Amino acid sequence: MLTMTGITKQFPGVMALRDVDFRLLPGEVHALMGENGAGKSTLIKVLTGVYGNDAGEIVLDGTPVRFSGPLQATQAGISTVYQEVNLCPNLSVAENVCIGREPRTLGHIRWRAMRRRAADLLRRLELDVDVSAPLSTYSLAIQQMVAIARAIDVEAKVLVLDEPTSSLDAGEVAQLFRVMRRLKEQGIAILFVSHFLDQVYEICDRMTILRNGRLVGEYRVAELPQLELVSLMIGKELAALERLEDQPRRTLERAEPVVAAEDLGRTGAIAPFSLTIHRGEVVGLAGLLGSGRTEAARLFFGADKADSGRISVAGRPVAMHGPRTAIEHDLAFCPENRRADGLVEDLSVRENIVLALQAARGWSRPLSRRRQDELVERYITALDIRPADPEAPVRHLSGGNQQKVLLARWLITEPRLLILDEPTRGIDVGAKTEIQRLVTELSDGGMAVLFISAEVEEVLRLSHRIAVLRDRRLVTQLPNTADVDTDRLMAAIAEGGGGTP
Repeated sequence: MLTMTGITKQFPGVMALRDVDFRLLPGEVHALMGENGAGKSTLIKVLTGVYGNDAGEIVLDGTPVRFSGPLQATQAGISTVYQEVNLCPNLSVAENVCIGREPRTLGHIRWRAMRRRAADLLRRLELDVDVSAPLSTYSLAIQQMVAIARAIDVEAKVLVLDEPTSSLDAGEVAQLFRVMRRLKEQGIAILFVSHFLDQVYEICDRMTILRNGRLVGEYRVAELPQLELVSLMIGKELAALERLEDQPRRTLERAEPVVAAEDLGRTGAIAPFSLTIHRGEVVGLAGLLGSGRTEAARLFFGADKADSGRISVAGRPVAMHGPRTAIEHDLAFCPENRRADGLVEDLSVRENIVLALQAARGWSRPLSRRRQDELVERYITALDIRPADPEAPVRHLSGGNQQKVLLARWLITEPRLLILDEPTRGIDVGAKTEIQRLVTELSDGGMAVLFISAEVEEVLRLSHRIAVLRDRRLVTQLPNTADVDTDRLMAAIAEGGGGTP
């Protein structure tokens, strides 16, 4: 169905792809694997006309093609869902599904027919929502499913899914996989990108591995063990890979409180809750999507205004008027949606990294360029941000490296509390290990961390204590002792019990 031969793409100072070959067969799910920065997203954007290739050839269904933009690629039968949801939150769900393809009569949109078509498409994804409601009223997970519904509304020959499951819970992933299997039976070729290795092994037939912009090889999924896959992706021998899973369970002697929430809540977002985080402690927030994890984090940082309760920092009550107040009290927040709420894509890596520190100092006390360069160079090196070019536009970085830029921004401020909302979502196993190791090192150095992750194993691995949320309530707290395993934590999430209220 698709062959890409000798694909090369260079950006200023960065060779993103070098002589890469790729092929996709009808009626298969093919995984594109590699670390962040390996070239996966660049290859997809070359395929879909976002970028032009400097060398190489693309052949779609036997015909050489070269697309001038995504619209042309879509019209040729290549439909794409990108990792970051690219929809219009101000429009309705139905408008987002059908935008550009609205049913019309004499130039006028047939609104009822459009809503009916959108509802039918979403039912294929086993999703029952009000398609007339604004997209912004729904969670990121539902927005992702809407993006997928829009993609399958096209008569596609090739469906590209770039991290489609990163915002979905287990039930929603199962729904998506059922749809993918039906599309596969219809002969559609599916290119699937995911950093969840178990999902790749469950749904994919073959995989192509990239590393540092070069082709490593093409393999049948059933014939490549997971550990060997990780080795091929990272380029290191398995014996050299440090595995955080093998480290002993973390313990902490209770230190002085850093931040305490007392009956903190926001109507319609999360019920009043109390939670204290101590110096050097990693408190994990566990719960299903929509349980209130992000809402709790935003209240701590003042991104949303609480309408009940209070916050104390270092034992003193603080009137949290907004993020500026939080920054003034040495609190830092890496949000879940790094693109919409974190990074400024039109700025460089350097400008993004120094942003929070400059805001804390005030614009009347600008950081000297020399000081900026010193700080940025230190954190680019410490976090292994690639490419190591402080003047590169941050939009050109891979998702994992963008996440590292966001971390660097807040680490520069030397916060007493670092709030991390899904910091490893949508990034490869190597970058994920680096970030997990960093969280451990920061807490060992005395920093308090509020850590949110949909991955139960990750929360167990990193946390000293786990606060469980369900139905937008904090239902229990579990000390991360040896008798707290995945089953017990999942039971607490499902039933809301098993620990200290």
